[in-house]
Amino acid sequence: MAIEQMKMPQLGESVTEGTISRWLVSVGDHVNKYDPIAEVMTDKVNAEVPSSFTGIIKELVANEGDTLAVGEIICTIEVEDGAADQVSGAESENKLTEEKEAESNGEEASAPNKARYSPAVLKLSQEHGIDLTQVKGSGAGGRITRKDLLKIIESGNIPVPGTAPSTQAQVKTQEMDKPQPAAAPAPTAAPGDIEIPVTGVRKAIAANMVKSKHEIPHAWTMMEVDVTNLVAYRDSIKQEFKQREGFNLTYFAFFVKAVAQSLKEFPQINSTWAGDKIIQRKDINISIAVATEDALYVPVIKHADEKSIKGIAREINELAAKVRTNKLTADDMKGGTFTVNNTGSFGSVQSMGIINHPQAAILQVESIVKRPVVMNNGMIAVRDMVNICMSLDHRVLDGLICGRFLQQVKEVLENIDSKTTSVY
Repeated sequence: MAIEQMKMPQLGESVTEGTISRWLVSVGDHVNKYDPIAEVMTDKVNAEVPSSFTGIIKELVANEGDTLAVGEIICTIEVEDGAADQVSGAESENKLTEEKEAESNGEEASAPNKARYSPAVLKLSQEHGIDLTQVKGSGAGGRITRKDLLKIIESGNIPVPGTAPSTQAQVKTQEMDKPQPAAAPAPTAAPGDIEIPVTGVRKAIAANMVKSKHEIPHAWTMMEVDVTNLVAYRDSIKQEFKQREGFNLTYFAFFVKAVAQSLKEFPQINSTWAGDKIIQRKDINISIAVATEDALYVPVIKHADEKSIKGIAREINELAAKVRTNKLTADDMKGGTFTVNNTGSFGSVQSMGIINHPQAAILQVESIVKRPVVMNNGMIAVRDMVNICMSLDHRVLDGLICGRFLQQVKEVLENIDSKTTSVY
């Protein structure tokens, strides 16, 4: 018999750690290769981790709620001699991925301006005032882990911004001599209040939102669009479309198509901030926000600019179904370059979205409402109007380019009609 180690997998690009939400097995259980053994939560997705081996669960190294770096051991499995050879190909692929990640992390460690930190590390550093540029990480390639920060917090030697490491102990001593402000007490529940534990996906959402607002200087702009012809066209074909295709043709599909088309004209919008450079993405992959009762997911429509309105409508329908049946995979969440959020689905007419890190912008599509509008001939007419609201990363984008981009989206939408537009 041999003991094999199961390690924390990388469940998405730029993911550096995961949290064990729930074990699906216990010590002594027999598992087959590819059987799910645990639910793992990251800032990208909540997913089941399959076993790489067939054998008996020997030890659960991590507890539920523990956060581990990619590559750390989560459990051990007792397998028959020779059985491990069956997974050599998968192991080789995992090792290659880890080596590439180590290379990447090493580069980041040698260049502090390029360093990226996980949501858990950022949260702890912000709560305790830790200057991450003065912390030496123990992770692959010098990556700072949550455990590194916990050790610093326990020692009491908090790295102070702008202070050399050699003088930190002295600074700490001086600070201890000063009266320390009392920490703000945590809110407590009053009689009749309901306490809801913050677990699972909600923790990941909170961490990613804090990271986005902490790192990205948000700016905001809005434009009004007349979609009267679009509404008339969609309403005239929606029944026939549903009968032929088997799913609904929503207004949202038209908006996603218009955004994808406009991103081709303004590729600067399809970018990411990367410290000392801006990365302009070649592929146009649109993240769409899909909400459940207690969480928000952002699956991705890959190569949206190459798809017809029908193709986009199909993907919106399929991805939304995956979210609501808990079948969304890590691959469904990967590669997004720009986010479109259908806030109008619940009646909103104006909103300011938080950018989906590390993208450079997010577009909110508001509710289509009938309003009296003064036309070019001076007459007043009732028109179908919608606001499109854009939040932008001001490190990457300026108001001028975003204004032109929104004008392009507006022009595309206002020229959709039954004579010039096909959904196929």
